[in-house]
Amino acid sequence: MAPVVASIVLAALAAANLYAQAPKSSEYQVKAAYLYSFGRFIAWPIAPAKQDEFVICVLGRDPFGPTLEAVGAGITIAGQPAVSRRLERAQDATGCRIVFISASEEGALDRVFAALGKSTALTVSDLPQFTRRGGMIQFVTDGNKVRFEVNLTAADDVGLVLSSELLKVALTVRRTPRRGA
Repeated sequence: MAPVVASIVLAALAAANLYAQAPKSSEYQVKAAYLYSFGRFIAWPIAPAKQDEFVICVLGRDPFGPTLEAVGAGITIAGQPAVSRRLERAQDATGCRIVFISASEEGALDRVFAALGKSTALTVSDLPQFTRRGGMIQFVTDGNKVRFEVNLTAADDVGLVLSSELLKVALTVRRTPRRGA
């Protein structure tokens, strides 16, 4: 990866770590910053047809409130303006590039994964054991910082390529079967 891009990765992740030093109320500011940063360091096999926006979706009860929009204001990813959408059902995730699965969906996680099928959306959550259950990126708390774990197999299964720069800053990179397999 070019040095300029590497420095952008580090700057974005450093910004997220700065938020992590603030009180617990900023936890979702950090997670929002990470969501937008993830989009810059993942290659999708194909872009959704006729999409003019880079869509980050929140499935279930929204823990971000207005924070997701505030953090993402004016951001572009892959030349597209980043926008957020809230979803009540996983079946409505068409066009989402990243899907944050909220804690309200924990009991339905297997159904959520089944509904997403072979969607190329990056799945992210802060649910315990998310990457072990087939999710791609799980937020975890390490000391007083928000960090993340990666299930590389789950991303590989749908053709997503995660940048080595992103993997370098992950707390853990695991290769475990996707979606409960």
